[in-house]
Parts: sequence; C-alpha cells; structure tokens
Amino acid sequence: MSTYYAGLFADIGILFLGAMSVYIILATGQLSLGNAGFMGIGAYLASFLTVELQWPLTAALIAAALAAALIGVVVGFPALRLKGIYLAIATLGFGEMVRSFLLNFDRMGGSGGFHGMKHVSLATIWLWAGGILVLIVLLERSRLWLHMRAVHDDEIAANLVGLDTTATKVGAFGFGAAVAAISGGLFAHHYVYIEPGNFGFERSIDFVLAVILGGSTVGPGALIGAGLLVLLPEWLRFLADWRLAAFGVLLVLVLLTRRQGILDKPLLDRLTFGGLRA
Repeated sequence: MSTYYAGLFADIGILFLGAMSVYIILATGQLSLGNAGFMGIGAYLASFLTVELQWPLTAALIAAALAAALIGVVVGFPALRLKGIYLAIATLGFGEMVRSFLLNFDRMGGSGGFHGMKHVSLATIWLWAGGILVLIVLLERSRLWLHMRAVHDDEIAANLVGLDTTATKVGAFGFGAAVAAISGGLFAHHYVYIEPGNFGFERSIDFVLAVILGGSTVGPGALIGAGLLVLLPEWLRFLADWRLAAFGVLLVLVLLTRRQGILDKPLLDRLTFGGLRA
C-alpha cells in the first residue's frame, strides 16, 4: 500500500474511534461536543508517557484511557442536570477548556506543540479500532445496552422500572472519554507531532458528523461515516475550488434521504444475515 493511502486509512481508523466515543455517549441520549477534549488528554498523556517515561505504547494508551475515563465520570455527574442543547454547549465548553489548558501548558510544549513520539503502524491503529468495534458490537448485544437505550428513549420510565439512570449515563461518559483518549494517543503517534489546535471544536464536529452520516443507531455506522468524511474530499479533488462545496452538497443529500444515517439496524441485519444482531 502506498504511503498516501496508508495515511488515509490511518485517518479513517482514528476518526472512527473518535466517532465511536460520541456514539457511546449518544446511546444514552446525551450529545457531547467536547470529545476532542478527551482526545487531547489522551494524545498528550500517552505522548508524555512514551517520550518522557519510555513506556510502551500499549501501556501508555491504556493509562491515558483510564485517566480520561476518570475525567469523563467527573464531567458526567454535573452534566446529568443538563439536556439537549444545554448539555452540548457545556461539553463544548469543557473541550475548549482542555484546549486552552494545553495551549498554556509549557511542560508539554504549550503553543509550540510536542514531538518525539515514535510512529505507529497502520496495523496497530486498526488493531485498536477493530478491538473497540468488537467490544461495542458485544455491548450492543448485552443487557447493559438495553438499559442504555431505555435511558435514551425515556429516562423517566427507565427510572420508574428501577434502572440506575445516573450510573448508566455517567458510565457512558466515562467509556466514551476512554475511547476518545485512545483515538488521541494513536493520532499523536501517527503524526509524531501534536499541538492544542489539533483538538479544537472542529474535531468534535467531525466525530458527530461521522456518527450522524454513517448511522447513529448501530456501531458500525460510525465506520462508514468516518470513511466518507476522509475519502470523499479526496475523491472530489478533480473539482478543485468547488471540492468542499460539492462535499457539503453530498452530505446534505445523504442526510435528507437517510435521516437515520446510511446504516441502520434493518440494513445491518440484511447485510450480515442478522448475525450481528442475533
């Protein structure tokens, strides 16, 4: 595989992980626009551990995921009081707070960024992406997922039947934050240089778009969304200056014709003969 296509597929894997972090939280009815902040935490912490402390990458990614999960739980508790657009704005504020902190954190380069990481292979990126996808598919077939969807559909009714909605929503925040951190750690070791601007609001929007475009009701949909968001602009390069406009039009057309996203449960069942949903 050429370096060009290897780079594109690496970007798809990293974006897919970020999108999955949003999907997990969205499964409980919460929209987070701050997952780029968790990604930044994972990127900087994993980079510090591998560069400064000489940790192996796997251990650094696990540590970064655990740290981000803890922060996600802390963020998740106050977020329980907010819903809809108010929750989205609050998580957006969290993401920008993390970016501002990194911008002024001189120990890790501040505005000048941080470098020195060893380049990670494409196979490693997809090993993590595939592992997370399998984990999500297994989660979707579990009783816990039914609890998450119950909270998503009607939180009051879920409370009335005895479900611990607080633990479910906070747990989703923690899990989503951990996956975003893994995405960040892999991003840092793929590009071997990071700066606070890599983890701004636009990155969070990309995560949300990948979920909405690919399908917000099934985990594999995020993979389709990530692939389209990375590959479509490349395929439209022949349009030169009109490339981004055409990309936007295509996205709008897809969302107008498939409001639930490209991949939904019935289509996934047909494609897999019901195997993933049995």
